[in-house]
Amino acid sequence: MPFFYDWTFILILIGLAISGIASANMKSTFNKYNKYKNQKGVTGTQVAQEILRQSDIYDVSVEGISGHLTDHYDPSNKVLRLSETTANSTSVAAIGVAAHECGHAVQDAKGYFFMSLRQRIVPVVNFGSKAALPILLLGVLFGYNQTLVNIGIFLFSFTLIFQLVTLPVEFDASNRALKIIKQGEILTAEEYPMAKKTLRAAAMTYVAATAASFLSLLRIVLIFGGRNRN
Repeated sequence: MPFFYDWTFILILIGLAISGIASANMKSTFNKYNKYKNQKGVTGTQVAQEILRQSDIYDVSVEGISGHLTDHYDPSNKVLRLSETTANSTSVAAIGVAAHECGHAVQDAKGYFFMSLRQRIVPVVNFGSKAALPILLLGVLFGYNQTLVNIGIFLFSFTLIFQLVTLPVEFDASNRALKIIKQGEILTAEEYPMAKKTLRAAAMTYVAATAASFLSLLRIVLIFGGRNRN
């Protein structure tokens, strides 16, 4: 089974390594600045509520959610969910994460193009990720039908497209968050760089995920793309 054991499998290993390094760096950075409590003593929830108020966003609620760094903004239900490590924490890292999620709420309120695009392509990406491999295998079983193989590769590429669209969404949300933190003087001049480093480390996990998706797609193309019956 060359799909599983050929030399191109090293591309998967490289992708896993890149993602692992980025994830470890994110956790390390968060844990480092999670030890620093902000001088104003405000929690992640309080900061999120204040940012939403300052941004004239009154249709978004702030809720808690279980888990570690499971924070996210749900545009469908207009809910900003903060994890246990963020909601009631006064750490500088938690403030940065809460502000980042508020950045997504601001994007939604302002109709940020890439966020709207990401929401629209989610169903297509979900379909592509589920259908790609079965169609590829069907192409191989039917005497290496290049049409089916090409369709499979095309569907497989949807994941990379989603990751590419996600990059500007995440970087923009962090930039909005840092701008709000600075202008609103939520953190002191000494604390601000800590929040910035936390968000930059988080952003790199999305860069790593994009790189891993690209390497996975490249492997599929190398194995199946343009290959003859031999």
